[in-house]
Amino acid sequence: MDYDTLDRLLRPGTPPGAPRAGVTGALEDIARGKRELRAVHHPLGFLCLPLVRDGARGVCVHLFGTGVPADPTAAPMHAHSWELRSYVLFGRVGNLPVTVTDETRTPTHRIFEVFSSPSGVDELRPTSRLVHCTPGPAASSGSGETYSLPAGEFHATVVARGQPAATLVLGRSLPGHTDLSLGPLHGRGHRTVRRLCGAEHTERTVRTALRRIHAEQRE
Repeated sequence: MDYDTLDRLLRPGTPPGAPRAGVTGALEDIARGKRELRAVHHPLGFLCLPLVRDGARGVCVHLFGTGVPADPTAAPMHAHSWELRSYVLFGRVGNLPVTVTDETRTPTHRIFEVFSSPSGVDELRPTSRLVHCTPGPAASSGSGETYSLPAGEFHATVVARGQPAATLVLGRSLPGHTDLSLGPLHGRGHRTVRRLCGAEHTERTVRTALRRIHAEQRE
């Protein structure tokens, strides 16, 4: 499994279940302990499986509804420095677009820059840019559907509480873009940490996800 193969499987005209089938083998290797990959506890409250890293390109599987709590200091409304396509493996995932306009008289948020280190620490630094943001409406995607998001567009991911879901995410970093988040007007710089899960936890969680993926394939 590589980026180019999955990229082709996400193009229009491909059978809806093809991307799901394309990633199943990699997940089964993790579940059986054949591939030593650890899930990452993301500050926004989901688990990330970083499957492929190919220069500016990457492939991850995001697992929602696993009981992982969000960091209360993490900002759910953010903009990536990379463009993405997200395919729903199972469940339902909402994408909430956020319109952001520069506003110094009646701002609602301050822009923070996010700098990530290889150690898993994200440093959020406040900028002088004040903005007014207007969320919504959310667009919901179900199993077998794909949605795209350009780099630099603010959004938030919305998943119903207690409803498991998973997405296959292809990302490509673009020059000239920085990861950004919307924070409080008088917020200070701070850090969040992406922690690695243990091997047993990772394998158990992936096995649970695979059962749901196989159920989708049978329908």
